[in-house]
Amino acid sequence: MPNTSDAGGAALPGPILKMRKIAVASVIGTTVEWYDLFLFATASALVFNKIFFPSFDPLVGTMLAFGTFAAAYVARIIGAALFGHFGDRMGRKSMLLTSLLTMGAATFAIGLLPDYGTIGVAAPILLLTLRIIQGLALGGEWGGAVLMVVEHSPKAKRGFYGSLVQVGVPGGTLIANLVFLLVAGIMPEQALLSWGWRIPFLVSVLLVAIGLYIRLSLEETPSFQAVKDAGAKAKIPLFDLLRKYWKQVILGALATVSTGTAFNVLVAFGLTYGKTELKFSTDTMLLAVLSACVVGLVMLPVFGKMSDKFGRKPVIIGGLVAEIVLSFPMFWLMDTRTVAGLILGYVLMMTAFCANYGPIATFLAELFGPRVRYSGLSVAYMLAGLLGSAITPVVTTALLNATGQGSSVAWFLIGSAVVSLVALLLLTETLRSNIDAVDHQSSRLNAGTPVDGSGVTV
Repeated sequence: MPNTSDAGGAALPGPILKMRKIAVASVIGTTVEWYDLFLFATASALVFNKIFFPSFDPLVGTMLAFGTFAAAYVARIIGAALFGHFGDRMGRKSMLLTSLLTMGAATFAIGLLPDYGTIGVAAPILLLTLRIIQGLALGGEWGGAVLMVVEHSPKAKRGFYGSLVQVGVPGGTLIANLVFLLVAGIMPEQALLSWGWRIPFLVSVLLVAIGLYIRLSLEETPSFQAVKDAGAKAKIPLFDLLRKYWKQVILGALATVSTGTAFNVLVAFGLTYGKTELKFSTDTMLLAVLSACVVGLVMLPVFGKMSDKFGRKPVIIGGLVAEIVLSFPMFWLMDTRTVAGLILGYVLMMTAFCANYGPIATFLAELFGPRVRYSGLSVAYMLAGLLGSAITPVVTTALLNATGQGSSVAWFLIGSAVVSLVALLLLTETLRSNIDAVDHQSSRLNAGTPVDGSGVTV
């Protein structure tokens, strides 16, 4: 039964209970989606290069596994446009249910795939196909979950509630790595490669069932209802988006690029680097990821709440600067080859990432009018994933192979953060935006920064 009273025993007002229910549903749903996504990332680093690409050199096999991992990011753009279209035309709720079902089915199917030794080249082809389906689903999931929370939130708490959706990233990663840690810890490596790796993929069906059960009772958002009541739904949202908001899409994507770069360095490249170059055990590397994710679960809402007080941009800028400052120290700490140095490096970079990532969901949502917000938010974020997350495993693996030094990846982190910083400075603050206004263009003028009518700083 849900808790309907506060700490003193008094009954909570209906709107607070409703908001808590929406927040819980969104967090659980996105946690399931990111669990599925990063389960694949973890498997790519630890086992897929051996069971789906065994005829290649280990480094090449790893890069091919990561290439399959990256293919989903192209699909995410298509999914963002597809789900965004129907989310702006039909509503947020139906798309959230569809995306969760699609992701769950693809992840479960991966757990049933025959390996390369059984069906040959058909195995990696099927793996790639299911990975693309995962990407399509996530392209619609994240934006819908953000809007379900942000468009229901009180104006003064949009940053906080939006950051709760972001908790799904470390939460899903935490569960994915914990499951892999448990499976790897109770069976020999041969058993893990033979059948044990399938367990984390198959158990995802239970998480999907929980997410669907909770989401079925959600109500449509006020912003979409206002558009519907006004008869103002865009006929083809993507066309309106690219005509009126193309600057926000491009700059919003670039401003978000570094979040994907930093996180994937931690959860994908870091695993490979720690195991192959620093000779840490799989358990030790997964422990470092788990420690960082626990920090993320705590810090994301903290920085989201700070953005409600100080503005989205100041908090995000602080995170970007911290990423730049900490890039080399993170690798220096890892290269000490001590568990304490490894975990400290991970935790410091995760904290910087959280300052960047916590407020970005609400910031992106506030950039777009409600008629095209699902499309705009989703396309901008998924474009950032393509430009940042998708290429990070391949680029970082290539850098390590070329230089033999993990610290060479620090330059990649710094460059990504600089790109995001420049793009962010070209966008206006969104803290005071009236996101329910059907004509959203004028609401951004209240931010106190001169804009050119498109939410871009002049």
